[in-house]
Amino acid sequence: MTIEDRKAHFIKLGEFLANFELNPQKKPVIENEYLEIYTELNEKIDAAVHYNGWFTRENVIFSLQQWSEALTRKSLDQWLDPYDLSEIEPKTVGIVMAGNIPLVGFHDFLSVLLAGHKVVAKLSGNDKQLMPVIARFFTQLDPEYKDRIRFTENRLENFDAVIATGSNNTARYFEYYFSKVPSIIRKNRNSVAILTGNETPEELEALGEDIFRYYGLGCRNVSKLYVPENYDFDDFFKAMYNWNPIINQAKYANNYDYNKAVYLMSEFKLLENGFLILKEDSGYSSPIATLFYETYENPEALREHLYNESQRLQCIVKKDPAPNEVGFGHTQKPQLWDYADDVDTMEFLLKI
Repeated sequence: MTIEDRKAHFIKLGEFLANFELNPQKKPVIENEYLEIYTELNEKIDAAVHYNGWFTRENVIFSLQQWSEALTRKSLDQWLDPYDLSEIEPKTVGIVMAGNIPLVGFHDFLSVLLAGHKVVAKLSGNDKQLMPVIARFFTQLDPEYKDRIRFTENRLENFDAVIATGSNNTARYFEYYFSKVPSIIRKNRNSVAILTGNETPEELEALGEDIFRYYGLGCRNVSKLYVPENYDFDDFFKAMYNWNPIINQAKYANNYDYNKAVYLMSEFKLLENGFLILKEDSGYSSPIATLFYETYENPEALREHLYNESQRLQCIVKKDPAPNEVGFGHTQKPQLWDYADDVDTMEFLLKI
């Protein structure tokens, strides 16, 4: 199986995923041989929503659509052209996947297979419904994938390298257990947004996507704002208003009520609008339904501060972003070459 074959298979997957819509009236355009997998994946979406209270059909479909848009010939070529994938000795790569948002481990799965290696994946109990169906799509495209994709519910064994994603606590375990093989170990990271007060209403509305998509559970979700001193939050809250139905989700509402009560009992100064709490805090990892913020005086000093904190940050979101920053509304729409933790996964896979 050549790299061009593998790219063609992922392009085919992108076309297949494009058929998943929230609109039930829109009929899918699918070849007959994939109708059974389409039906199964639809059923597994419902199962994923049932098993994980933070997954909604809207968010799962959003994830599928983003991958559909990413898996194009143009994007795959732009991503992979800098690498020499012609002479790869296939190895077995273990992937420990997180489960905080739908298909959060898919990029690692994609990278390992495109590099020509074999996958043995340990799925999170919070997101174990979808990936096996996608794997079956590949085995139907080419039976050779049956030997290239394997899932396990037990401890990973018989692998040559590993990519593991978890928390700062689990990372210590990963670093010990996987110390004898090449590895990428991912820890907690957060994303921040820098506001100047000159943002348009449309830009602030787009920021809402970065904050609320997946209920803020992803490392690419904005969990903290940096605002100028004496910043007026009125325009910000107006721009967030379209997300007010989020409070109807019971788990989100419970977190909102709990955090608000704790903060008020502790006599913290808060700003809130009925579904989002703003709390001035020097930390990055804000609780669900809460957004931390800090003020700044000097943009250059802030930029230097964030540069020094880069090991704790996934995305910096702002108006007119630099090459290593992200524009409003795009944190959950990464390009294929936007590597988690800024670690080049493909380069790692070429060297194992």
